[in-house]
Amino acid sequence: MDVNEIAFPEVTLLITHYNRSQSLERLLQTFKTQQMVFGGIVVSDDGSKPEHLNRLKALQPEYGYKLVTTPVNKGLGNNINKGQDAVTTPYTLYVQEDFEPKPAFVQHFKDALAFMKADLGLDIARFYAYFSYPYIKSYGKGFAEMLFKSSILASNHLKFYVYSDHPHLRRSNFLEKFGRYPEGIKGDLTEYGMAKSFIQHNGRGLFFENFNDLFYQKNSSDEPSTMNRASWRESKNPLALALRAVYLQFKLIRWTYDVLYKR
Repeated sequence: MDVNEIAFPEVTLLITHYNRSQSLERLLQTFKTQQMVFGGIVVSDDGSKPEHLNRLKALQPEYGYKLVTTPVNKGLGNNINKGQDAVTTPYTLYVQEDFEPKPAFVQHFKDALAFMKADLGLDIARFYAYFSYPYIKSYGKGFAEMLFKSSILASNHLKFYVYSDHPHLRRSNFLEKFGRYPEGIKGDLTEYGMAKSFIQHNGRGLFFENFNDLFYQKNSSDEPSTMNRASWRESKNPLALALRAVYLQFKLIRWTYDVLYKR
């Protein structure tokens, strides 16, 4: 082993992939350049086109990952489930293929792993988000603990995203505690289903407060994002903004009911 390598033998890097082999190669090369070495690497592919699948197979000797495939696209839930099933180490670093770690990541990853080893009640440490988690308490070294508040008076709908599919470290028994990801539905509903289960099973998680400092999310014109949002949800039109405000209040009420009463 290179004396400059930073080894994490207890952690498997789990990457979910679909039709973005260039992005995957960039992600793997960045970890290699940063000299981060994991106890294993699993790439879970969701029925990519032949040209991408062939590229994944060609990259295997260089990066030494286990490739888990499926003959047809089955959605994000199935892709994460079968990838997690292939992990054999105590911890999993989950990253989708369109992300890339920044140089600052390695030190904060060390901190997160140390926290999870010391505090056996922690289930997840999140490294990236689009928005800050609304209800937190300081934990240490740039991390805060997320505090889910069930009261409807805690009216920020982002509180439900205690769990997110964005890059995070978790214990590899995650599916045993929180159940398997729902399959056969859209990716955003898959994420919500796991977030709901995480709350219902009293999951605890950390959130890196400077959440833009650790990862890039890169979507090129050649390999664009496979997730799409309704245009009215992104519009700045006054009518669209008013509709969005009503929609968010409805979502707050519905999701509160789901979390408290639907299992």
